[in-house]
Amino acid sequence: MLEAWLDFHRATLAVKCSGLKDDQLRLAAASPSSMTLLGLVQHMAEVERNWFQRVFAGQNVPPVFGESNHDGFALKSGRGLDEAVAAWQAEVSRGRELIADAGLDDSGHLSEQEAGHVGDQGVSLRWIMVHMIEEYARHNGHADLIREQIDGTTGA
Repeated sequence: MLEAWLDFHRATLAVKCSGLKDDQLRLAAASPSSMTLLGLVQHMAEVERNWFQRVFAGQNVPPVFGESNHDGFALKSGRGLDEAVAAWQAEVSRGRELIADAGLDDSGHLSEQEAGHVGDQGVSLRWIMVHMIEEYARHNGHADLIREQIDGTTGA
């Protein structure tokens, strides 16, 4: 069930970005925020990498879009949706591989700083999956508002 809900929210973000031109994907629709649909795709690639590779699998991997863009929101003029989606989907695939044989009670390890927000350095795969669903759901709400402002499209 957790994987199904996570996949639903992943697909929802893709739908929110479909059918738009590059300049539309770069529009920030809710001033003063600079959040864009393209930035959200890049951000979720970073989020996928962080929770599944760094936290759950304990891997030391760099940010997907470079050290100067650790949260993924900054846009680069030459990088469009196709490249961002390819990076995002690669992170989704890698995360799926890492959890394929894991149990929901298997744990990952947070940094001391991250643990300050959660309350403990150990987090179960179950916790990570629920958190990822929440992360996508929250950002899909942002994506819905941005998309509506761009062309009036609403819904999943």
